[in-house]
Amino acid sequence: MKTSLSLQSIALIALLGAALAAPVLAQPGPGIGAGPGMQNGGPGPGGPGARGMRGMRFDNSNTPGWTLMTPQERTANQIKMRAVKTYDECKLLQTEQHKTMEARAKEKGVTLPAPRQNGCDRMKARGLIK
Repeated sequence: MKTSLSLQSIALIALLGAALAAPVLAQPGPGIGAGPGMQNGGPGPGGPGARGMRGMRFDNSNTPGWTLMTPQERTANQIKMRAVKTYDECKLLQTEQHKTMEARAKEKGVTLPAPRQNGCDRMKARGLIK
């Protein structure tokens, strides 16, 4: 009798635990590309309506020195990049940012990695800048 009572107790505890965990597990995650500034949606600087650049991400793959910047500097850089209207304006901003990050990398004694892709080229290819 004691064995069946303890098995029932264990089963009830497991059932209650599962019932409490189910709503938590059902919550949607941040989605693809969520991160600083919530680039792909939401109220951040790159949310819907951000000059039609929904989905354009600026991150460590296309921003040299990304890891050397504070979150506030990253957000400011994203906002500036989304505000450019021409390829030349984009390249100028990109060059200035690269020089700043090269100096910071030199101060810290690290090598600034080359970007894996060029944000300006991608923006132009997507028709986001002229």
